[in-house]
Amino acid sequence: MSEPDHLSTMTVGEIMSVYPGTIGVFLDFRLYCVGCPIARFHTIADAAALHGVSEPALRAAIERAITHFEPIAAPAQLHLR
Repeated sequence: MSEPDHLSTMTVGEIMSVYPGTIGVFLDFRLYCVGCPIARFHTIADAAALHGVSEPALRAAIERAITHFEPIAAPAQLHLR
């Protein structure tokens, strides 16, 4: 499955807000982004690099979680930045 087009530009905070089913993915990778003030600024690539996690594995897990959960808001409706 290819990554949703908007996923690369979304911050970790936006991803977790729109797709709450991804929160468990971040926790499984020992990325404690939930409640972290930096989550509003980091992309998946930033978080993976900062924490020494495989970015492709993290992205794949996030994509799988997204396919199983409906978003709570369209990404364009978010104004988190």
